[in-house]
Amino acid sequence: MSIRRIFAASLTLGLAFTALSATAQKDRRGRKYKAPPDTSHIEVLVLKDGNQKPVANAAVVFHSVKDGKDEGNMELKTNEDGKAAIDVIATGSNVDVQVIADGFATYAGTYLVSEANRTIEIRMIRPRAQVSTYVDTRGQATQRAPGVQEPARPNSAPVIQPIKTTNHMSDPAPLAPGATNVKPPQF
Repeated sequence: MSIRRIFAASLTLGLAFTALSATAQKDRRGRKYKAPPDTSHIEVLVLKDGNQKPVANAAVVFHSVKDGKDEGNMELKTNEDGKAAIDVIATGSNVDVQVIADGFATYAGTYLVSEANRTIEIRMIRPRAQVSTYVDTRGQATQRAPGVQEPARPNSAPVIQPIKTTNHMSDPAPLAPGATNVKPPQF
């Protein structure tokens, strides 16, 4: 009989513990599931302005802001059809789109994404002349060629300019042509 009493007591304690833990679960303040926001499908088509041909391998940077909160940015490359698509931008956010391509001026624009699907067509133009206060450069092409803009340097030793010093007592003797008053380092 003692085994029956022990079994009955353990069963009663087990049921009581289960009931207490169920009420404790209801009172616990844990994280609640929050569904992710609805997202939009955004497709960017990058074309050359002159002949409407697609620009392949252009960098398209998306930077989204929703309700004043920065949601980060992402960079994609266009495919051979000039398209880049993204599916993680929240619907209702402002998206800054920047397009960078070799040989073209950088494009930047802001779009409000309020629909589930959005297609943005961007026409890339050749670089223009820099805006100047002194000269009217509107609509002029750039004067600089694409690529490295630094002039080539000759492979020669640096030229050391003679140092002219003055003394309050007397002026130093003038240097002979080609001579310098720089002492060579002693080892």
